[in-house]
Amino acid sequence: MYEADVGIAATKSDRFDVQRIVAAVQRAVGTPNGTLALHEPVFAGNEIAYLEECIKSTFVSSVGKFVDRFESMLEEVTGAKRAIAVVNGTAALHACFRLAGVEPGDEVMSPALTFIATTNAIAYCGASPHFIDSSFRTLGMDAQALGARLDAIAQRGPEGTINRETGRKIAAIAPMHTFGHPVDMDEIVAIARNWDIPVVEDAAESLGSTYKGHAVGSQARLAALSFNGNKIVTTGGGGAILTNDEELGRRAKHITTTAKLPHKWAFVHDEVGFNYRLPNLNAALGCAQLEQLDGFLKSKRRLAAAYQRAFAGVPGVQFSREPEGTTSNYWLNTILLDEAHAALRDDVLTALNASGFGARPTWTLMHRLPMFATCPRGDLGTAESIERRLINLPSSASIQARDD
Repeated sequence: MYEADVGIAATKSDRFDVQRIVAAVQRAVGTPNGTLALHEPVFAGNEIAYLEECIKSTFVSSVGKFVDRFESMLEEVTGAKRAIAVVNGTAALHACFRLAGVEPGDEVMSPALTFIATTNAIAYCGASPHFIDSSFRTLGMDAQALGARLDAIAQRGPEGTINRETGRKIAAIAPMHTFGHPVDMDEIVAIARNWDIPVVEDAAESLGSTYKGHAVGSQARLAALSFNGNKIVTTGGGGAILTNDEELGRRAKHITTTAKLPHKWAFVHDEVGFNYRLPNLNAALGCAQLEQLDGFLKSKRRLAAAYQRAFAGVPGVQFSREPEGTTSNYWLNTILLDEAHAALRDDVLTALNASGFGARPTWTLMHRLPMFATCPRGDLGTAESIERRLINLPSSASIQARDD
């Protein structure tokens, strides 16, 4: 059917065009020499010096001054009272769920649109994820969808809040700040308090982001960070537990250090613990990285501004901006194709990668994975729409954003 047949006076300027998306990325970051990775680390500070110092000390495992220093620096950066460094973000989440009281047979309200670490950590506890829809505005857990789902299936009992459809206890709510954009924490926390359900904040992607003036994770009873090689700050592999509860902080350190009781030589453990402590060698790298965090954040926000300008006049696509009242670290810059063009997402990905831009789709939604396919869930229409249309763009702090 011709456009004239349906009365559409379309011109080249207002048509969706895959190559215009490629051109917009080029306007923001230039033409790459080779492949511009999705996100790679920047080592431009004291990394080598601290690693050499650590090696010369011979304290390269989980005991050493860099572990203590790294934890102190995290407390200063985030404003949390306690930071406990661990081997990776998944370990941090697993420990957080255990500390929150998640037990085998429980359920945890979790976004379907998340990296699998969130859901795996729930499964490690012997619990089941209960999937909640996402918000177009934040890309994270939708507070209204959470509230509506709990109203539909939850009831209070003597042992806590129960899913009356499954008979299982709802032991935690686990919002995740997707690609660094903070979710509506006030609304989620209010819902959690109404139902007397603990909140475990998955802040793995959002170091440096703020919500209403506070560092993400700093106001939570329990939050988890990640320092994987693709994060804004890396320790190679690493994570951390944040808490404002001193007793929880003490217990977090205890159970992530094999639950060993302090003694000069005796090996006595008082419960099943986990060998999750971060090695001193990784912490040395992390200390050097945290010293550069402000610079990384400025660079990434300049890049996000360049992408926003570049896509302002491109039809059929929208750049994902930080939600009102927040500042995002823009860990991964994101565009959403209009729903009408969702079927062309892979064409866009093919064109971008062919031009040297390491663009990627979002994760497969958790309820589509075979091991989680039978888990309880609410309506996931928004998350499924986001999954069809989302593209992540190269976002490393080393990328020199173009000003024009």
